[in-house]
Amino acid sequence: MSEDRHQQRQQRIKEKVDARIAAAQETRGIVMIFTGNGKGKSTAAFGTVARAVGHGHRAGVIQFIKGTWENGERNLLEPHGVEFQVMATGFTWETQNKETDTAAAVAVWEHGKRMLKDETLDLVVMDELTYMVSYGYIELEEVLTALQQRPAHQSVIITGRGCHRELEALADTVSEVRPVKHAFESGIKAQKGIDW
Repeated sequence: MSEDRHQQRQQRIKEKVDARIAAAQETRGIVMIFTGNGKGKSTAAFGTVARAVGHGHRAGVIQFIKGTWENGERNLLEPHGVEFQVMATGFTWETQNKETDTAAAVAVWEHGKRMLKDETLDLVVMDELTYMVSYGYIELEEVLTALQQRPAHQSVIITGRGCHRELEALADTVSEVRPVKHAFESGIKAQKGIDW
């Protein structure tokens, strides 16, 4: 391709991008969902938290289905003012007790509802919330209402597999992480600093 044709093509691309930027005039918080069976949903959420904090924004994190093990994201972000509320019961297939899992989920969800009303928070992450809805630990309607009634400037990230279609419909951005290959399937142990 000649330099002239390349420049013309790039100019057409630039004009299209510029037109889309000019058309996007609304300013408000958004709901993002990172779902799918691949690895990286929570990682993407915490990358966004780091970005927000780096710009001086305030963020809060609710973590469902997490254990009591060390958490690298929390180690980094909590000293920068990010509040973490963690269910800390581990994975439901480990406890195998729906009653205690539900109670733990509801207790952490109370913090989530508080954060979703907090005018001072620019970003709230609900890590692994999709499971809480799927398992019936937290009522879908309650989640939808809390999301709809949050402060207008506040953005929310929801992560987890099998996201309910009504949550997806409410969201502004939905990204699906697709598995192609995972080291664990080859017998490689999860690693501190990489997997947690």
